[in-house]
Amino acid sequence: MTTRILPAVGDADAARSVTTLLSQLPDAEPAGPVGDSTSLLDTLARLAAESLDELPEVVLVHERIGPVPALELIREVALRFPAVGVVLVTSDASPGLYSAAMDSGARGLVALPMSYEELAQRVQAAASWSTGVRRHLGHGGGALTGPGGTVVTVSGAKGGVGTTVLAVQLALAARASGRNTALADLDLQAGDVASYLDVQFRRSIVDLAGIQDVSPRVLQDALFTHPTGIGLLLAPGEGERGEEVDERAVRQIVSALRHRYELVVVDCGTSMTGANAAAIEMADLTLLVTTPDVVAVRAAKRMVRLWDRLQIRKAEETVTVVNRHTRSTEIQPPLVERITGTRVARTAVPSGFKELQPAVDAGRMQDLEAKSAVKQAMWALAGELGLVRAPEGVEKQGKLRGDRGSIGMLRTRNK
Repeated sequence: MTTRILPAVGDADAARSVTTLLSQLPDAEPAGPVGDSTSLLDTLARLAAESLDELPEVVLVHERIGPVPALELIREVALRFPAVGVVLVTSDASPGLYSAAMDSGARGLVALPMSYEELAQRVQAAASWSTGVRRHLGHGGGALTGPGGTVVTVSGAKGGVGTTVLAVQLALAARASGRNTALADLDLQAGDVASYLDVQFRRSIVDLAGIQDVSPRVLQDALFTHPTGIGLLLAPGEGERGEEVDERAVRQIVSALRHRYELVVVDCGTSMTGANAAAIEMADLTLLVTTPDVVAVRAAKRMVRLWDRLQIRKAEETVTVVNRHTRSTEIQPPLVERITGTRVARTAVPSGFKELQPAVDAGRMQDLEAKSAVKQAMWALAGELGLVRAPEGVEKQGKLRGDRGSIGMLRTRNK
């Protein structure tokens, strides 16, 4: 049996060394190395979307991979792709690191400098484990065999552009179509999801921050099930506690949500922190909300450039949503697209605060009238982006593969 191996090595010299040694293993089929954590996750997601059988049996993660640290990357691979055996390649073969790697989900550890015998042994053990898991999954029916649900982040170019209203309505639209949906509030200092959905709940995302392994039971205890059926993970009531939620915690939490829900909508607010940067980097689809005015569009351009400099998200991987659009304004969506370098959604959300005001004041966005032009536009946007479940026999909208006429939907499908 041939063992497919995907190495993830950030250092060019180390990549050559690993590739040379892998090519000498019997019955091994090593793929070309990927150079960073994002490429690894995107590659695995693309393969998993085709079939469980397309995934490599073994993934080698080098200690100098980035931007996600090696142990966190191993944890995410193990959560999202449970049929893949992960082996850590490291110069630190201490018992402490070995234990940490196993806790993260690794199936083995290879010490540097690598020896042929040790590498062959670890790869064979991981491949055997992977084969056994796949055999079990083939008869398990309900087991997770793919990349999990879709994660969509919603960020604002600046305050007051309607980020939370859009995130809430996208989640409501997806849930109304029958999709199992979660809405997470990562505007950690000033999150308003609870206020918009008439929720009083004492638990928040902070309750998950210090937990090393976010199990389904632990996640359930922190979630509030809204009467609409949406699972809510709320921001803390005390804004200063948002500092307790770091990048590591967010990666674990988003991965756990992804495995429980078909769709996870994350309200990232308008400020950049390590926490929401991690969510944006992990997302399948990133939305940036702006209004058609000079100040907001300039802010959107700054945000896109910041994401690019920090290697969080490229401009062409971002979808900009124009909110409070009117035909009379000088700034129209095509101009926003040119200025920001992003794709702009075909569906622009019209200006209609009078329609929104009763629902906003009551804190019940779920009661926004169906005839509201704002609601209709936001729900149409959900359809354009492929966030709603299409009726049986109808092709899902918004599957863009770089087509100029529609929005490139899932980042993992475009790689």
